[in-house]
Amino acid sequence: MTDFFDALFARYPTKTRRFLELLPGFVSWTLIFAPIWGSLFIPYVIAYFIIFFDVYWFYKSFSLAITAFIASKKIEEAEKKDWQARAQKCKGFRNLYHVVIIPNYTEKIAKLKVSIQSIASQTFPAKRIFVVLAMEKREEDARVKAQALIGEFKNKFAAVIATYHPDVAGEVKGKSSNQAFAAKYVYRKLVKKGIIDINFTTVSSVDADSIFDKQYFSYLAYKFLNDRNRYHKFWQSATVYDNNIWKVPAPTRIISFFGSLWRMAVLVHGDRLISNSTYSLSFKLLKKIGFWDTDVIPEDYRIFFKAFYKQRGKVWIEPIFLKTSMDAPLSSSYLRSLKTKYEQERRWSWGVSDDPLFIKWWLTVPNVPFLRKTTMLLNVLIDHFLWPVNWFIITIAANIMPFINPVFSRTALGYNLPKMAGFILTLCIFAIVAMILITLKNNRSASQTLSVRRFLFPLEFVLLPIVGFFLSTLPALISHTQLMRGKRLEYKVTEKS
Repeated sequence: MTDFFDALFARYPTKTRRFLELLPGFVSWTLIFAPIWGSLFIPYVIAYFIIFFDVYWFYKSFSLAITAFIASKKIEEAEKKDWQARAQKCKGFRNLYHVVIIPNYTEKIAKLKVSIQSIASQTFPAKRIFVVLAMEKREEDARVKAQALIGEFKNKFAAVIATYHPDVAGEVKGKSSNQAFAAKYVYRKLVKKGIIDINFTTVSSVDADSIFDKQYFSYLAYKFLNDRNRYHKFWQSATVYDNNIWKVPAPTRIISFFGSLWRMAVLVHGDRLISNSTYSLSFKLLKKIGFWDTDVIPEDYRIFFKAFYKQRGKVWIEPIFLKTSMDAPLSSSYLRSLKTKYEQERRWSWGVSDDPLFIKWWLTVPNVPFLRKTTMLLNVLIDHFLWPVNWFIITIAANIMPFINPVFSRTALGYNLPKMAGFILTLCIFAIVAMILITLKNNRSASQTLSVRRFLFPLEFVLLPIVGFFLSTLPALISHTQLMRGKRLEYKVTEKS
């Protein structure tokens, strides 16, 4: 079967690509308008679909609360363990090095200093960590900034290296192409010259605002050295927005709140865990799959699925039950901060542009375990396809049908539909309350926040219907539509003052 689809894609490369690019937007727009056209032609089907979807949302809400709680407990337990002492007992510890790549562009030097300092403060010996400042050559003061950071931190690490990624025809400007350039440089200068052993080296892709738990690289060392499949592994911590969560506008805080919970909860979701934002893998695996791609903006899902299919399904992600804290978007004014958050969501939702490639690989790459590759693909497609749909179905769908089809509203199902939908969704409030309690308990900065702000935090959720539309649904819907039109997204750095 894979041979058939491989031949199909080879014979009709443009048509098959455009078909798959149209698919996410077609599904999303069809589901969004289903309560309108469906009310006229198949009202009972649509009504039951809305009820089913609301029940599904109820399940998702409580599942998120429960798994976030489980993950938070595992993080608490992990924080109490001495991972450095455990790692030192492992065979090969003295040969192990970590390469940390920090791609950045127009980032403030103060922000980079905080991130680098969190690496210097690790329990793992900093003299066996190489920090790579992956600069963009087109940035006007890139060399000045890099030299200032090298001067301050060079004596704390094995080395602080700066690379300057040039603009290359055919490449997409952004994190993926930048760190691909940096990783290839490291391979030439450190691996090929024998300074580090590729068999005992991890590489981490690190956002410029990442602040690591002090045990992250000791934990990573222990997991790496004790894993027989370490050359087929990624490692992912809980990337949360604790750095400035109490300084950002309330709408941004609400969206970031759910993002942090999800990224913590997904640590216990098995194959639903995909590399995101800041993650690690063996350098040997990275080299084997040809480094990061240079024709893409969202690189984290892409690099994992690239490895997964190149290795015929023999790639896994292991959770690191520690928090890596990051910044939520914050600019110089309230409105600019909201605009920056919107642009961040646009960039994240542009991850849907990878779905056509994931589907193609699913159809054409042979000898990959069918059940695992199908489950993983469906998880991604459901998340991406429903991203712009969720808000419409749970917020307004049940109330639209009586206006479109008054006759149906006089039936028992039509009359009770808004009430049943409202009741199911009201129960989700209990899940949100549980999530808020988990957040306040686990967010260290919350204890330093004014009590009045902590008190008002739950009240901010009255904004959720409006915030959910403008800072989640709308950017995702535009990304789907842009992909349908065959347009590309221009990379914009998220401002984090």
